Amino acid sequence: MTVDAISLGVFKNLFTSAAEEMGVTLQRASFSPNIKERQDYSCALFDARGRMVAQAAHIPVHLGSMPASVKSAIEAFPAVQPGDMIILNDPYHGGTHLPDITMVSPVFAEGRLCFFAASRAHHADVGGMAPGSLPLSRELYQEGLIIPPIKLAEDGQIKADILSFITANTRAPEERKGDLGAQIAAQRIGERRLLALIGKYGIESVQEHALALMEYSRRMTEHVLTNIPEGTYSFQDALESAEPAAEDILIQVRITKQGSSMTVDFTGSSPQVTGNLNAVSAVVKSATWYCVHLLSKEKIPMNHGCFQPVDVIVPPRSVLNPVFPAAVAAGNVETSQRIVDVVLGALAKALPERVPAASQGTMNNITFGGVSGEQAFVFYETIGGGHGAGPQGHSLSGRHSHMTNTRNTPVEAIEHTLPVQILRYELREGSGGAGKYRGGKGIKRVYKFLAPANVTINSDRRKNPPYGLQGGKPGQTGINRLIRDGVERQIGSKVSLQVKPGDILVIETPGGGGWGNPDSG
Repeated sequence: MTVDAISLGVFKNLFTSAAEEMGVTLQRASFSPNIKERQDYSCALFDARGRMVAQAAHIPVHLGSMPASVKSAIEAFPAVQPGDMIILNDPYHGGTHLPDITMVSPVFAEGRLCFFAASRAHHADVGGMAPGSLPLSRELYQEGLIIPPIKLAEDGQIKADILSFITANTRAPEERKGDLGAQIAAQRIGERRLLALIGKYGIESVQEHALALMEYSRRMTEHVLTNIPEGTYSFQDALESAEPAAEDILIQVRITKQGSSMTVDFTGSSPQVTGNLNAVSAVVKSATWYCVHLLSKEKIPMNHGCFQPVDVIVPPRSVLNPVFPAAVAAGNVETSQRIVDVVLGALAKALPERVPAASQGTMNNITFGGVSGEQAFVFYETIGGGHGAGPQGHSLSGRHSHMTNTRNTPVEAIEHTLPVQILRYELREGSGGAGKYRGGKGIKRVYKFLAPANVTINSDRRKNPPYGLQGGKPGQTGINRLIRDGVERQIGSKVSLQVKPGDILVIETPGGGGWGNPDSG
């Protein structure tokens, strides 16, 4: 079977549907609200060399960085066998941050390795110094259980001792066991669907179409780049440090476009920090590739071919390429958002009529846990905000943006499973930046705790607002507040605190930046 336009389109959908079915399986079988309701997971397929063939439309920060996990698994087990399954979360060996656990399964046909199926899910807790495993840490060891690439299964049999070891080092181990079981089920589905494709079309044809799909995406990405004016474009923005007296953390980029290729250089960004905002290079590359992908007017299949025309330079020992054991818990969730902001800010200078203003620029991460009665509980969610407006019109409100792409957790799911009431859940009026087109509104979410809990917040844009473009005004900054015994006080963007029954936590998320002069609309 030779490759033509029709067969390539068919196989594109076949590969993508296999990854999507993995995701549906993971969601339906999972236990935690974070996976079942927020859908904080991603699934993808890779060829025998670890090159991404197809992905489902899940979490951008997962999918662009997952090739590093597959590469790490292959390097750790070069003689992988049928029935093996590799598990890892180590950010310095292909992971992003410790709550994101990745599983990688080889797919063999006719005695030879043909593909890999991979999934990544954000588990609500993997141990560490604070419930939710996103603490205000100063080294990786404080963030939870570190899992280097190890075999979770051999010859098709799950290693119960490995599974027990992982769950024993987490809070709410039964929930973790259920979520890990769901992820294992997703891996099996990926293997079966790939084998079904091979059985129907033959190994050579399936692999030939996988290679052709990568080549197609490479050429399409190069075409996108040729439409960007030649030149060098720079931009910088900052993250708010977790240290009260510390300076902001600078993220700086210099983009050089030449022909059908692009170099994205982050030299000049701040050195690695003692807090948890360091991001490993896989996260930086993922965020960068995502920004380039946004520029396409056509729907380009996301795979290895998209990565090839874009060279990403990340200086060592910087906040974007730290050295072990630097803390990285919030690098995946907060620093990744700022990387998007600076890359899009630079591209806006090249394509002023294409690129939107800054979205909320944070994931507003909240984790908490404790014991209610005799039952341990742990919870993690991110909260949506305003999207940045662009030349197409006013922007979206109360939605996740850029590197998160999850859903908001339903109030019912929280109140059903946790000793918490949600008192308010509404759009934050007036928070979007003014402009010819107005930025989207943020969200106001109010939690009332019914049991003692340890709460950690990792958020940003509480001091530096999301920027507007082409004369548009910035969006409003976010606000975090605690109400105790009727007394209200503002708390920081990164904070860990103990709450008691009756305490009320108020999270108001940023609005998006406006686009265009407000007087021109």
